[in-house]
Parts: sequence; structure tokens; C-alpha cells
Amino acid sequence: MARYYPVFLNIQDKKCVVVGGGNIAWRKVCSLKEAGAKVTVVSPDFCPELEREAGVERVQQKYDTAILKGAALVVASTDDGAVNKRVYSDAIESGILVNVVDKPDLCSFIVPASIQRGDLCISISTGGASPALARNIRECLEGQFGEEYDAFTKLLSEMRRKMLSEIKDDSIRRDILQRIAGFDILEIMKQDGVPEAKKKIMEIVSEKMSGGT
Repeated sequence: MARYYPVFLNIQDKKCVVVGGGNIAWRKVCSLKEAGAKVTVVSPDFCPELEREAGVERVQQKYDTAILKGAALVVASTDDGAVNKRVYSDAIESGILVNVVDKPDLCSFIVPASIQRGDLCISISTGGASPALARNIRECLEGQFGEEYDAFTKLLSEMRRKMLSEIKDDSIRRDILQRIAGFDILEIMKQDGVPEAKKKIMEIVSEKMSGGT
């Protein structure tokens, strides 16, 4: 079995093609849209969810190689094995990343089970050995990483931009950024809100800048 190289792809405004018109294809379309892709979905028929999905180019026809022109990524999710294999072959020949759902041997990439909390994304993969285990681990982690991590990552992003513009000493800046990412700041934010967490962060900055530890 292949050993995969973990990577997050920037597909913002990139053409991504989904071949298939069922519920699984719809879910793939939605996840690609959430990542900012320009999604084209091709199938002779579409499920009701895909028919209603806004912001998607629907091409109602059988799969044709030409649909892949300009694509950065393609997902095949049809119930026709011959079509899936053709999509895989066409994509590989054109140097396009391809995933055939539930067929690891017909994939140049696989999609891990993921938890998304704003900009925080935690992904779990077994390299295709047991997707069920990956889902179980994801469900376990979902309880540990709640929606508060969305606000926390936004706060850290804001503070990082501030530190990069205001603190020129790399060593001090690294120390501060490491310190404010601690779970104690998260707990302050959870219990007392973002303003109190910011207040604590600025105390840490003042202490570090004055030579404290």
C-alpha cells in the first residue's frame, strides 16, 4: 500500500471536476466549494441536492475527456467502474490529481477524515487501510476540539499579524507567539471572553519586551 505524503492543497479559484451525480458526488462538490474551488460536475443525471446546489457548473452529459481541460483536480464518484477507470487514466495522462471514491488503487491522492474549526483543520488518515478507524478517531477528537477553536485561531491570527508588524526581534517574537498559543489563553477566552484573552496576551507581550521570562 502506498505511503502518502500529507499535504494541504490551495484550490482557491481553481477548476475542480466531479464526475458523478449522486449524493456522494454532491458531498464532494460541497467540500470543494468550501475550499474555494470553481466546481464543475458532470453526469447524465443529478440528485436533488446537486440540482439545488448554487455556484456550481452542471454539465448534464456522459463523461468526456474534454471536461478535464484546465482542471487542477478531479474526483470520480460514479457507479460505473469503467467510467471511473477512464477518469483515472485520463487524469493521470494529463498530470491532474485524481481521486476515485473508495478505490485507493485509482487515486493519486486520498481525502482524510477531517475536523474543521475555522482555520484550524485536523486531518486523520490510515492511508486507506481503514477509513472506518479514521472516522472513529475523528469523532473522538470532535468532542475535544469544540467550536471555541474557531474564535481562538482567529484571535491568534490577529495577534500574529500585530506581532509581525510591531516586534522586530525574531527571537522575542517567536517566544511571544509560542506563549500566547498556550491552552491557558484558550481557557481565559472560554471563561471570560476574547477581550480578557487579549488583555492577558498584551500582558505577556509587555513582560517579554521588558526582558521577563
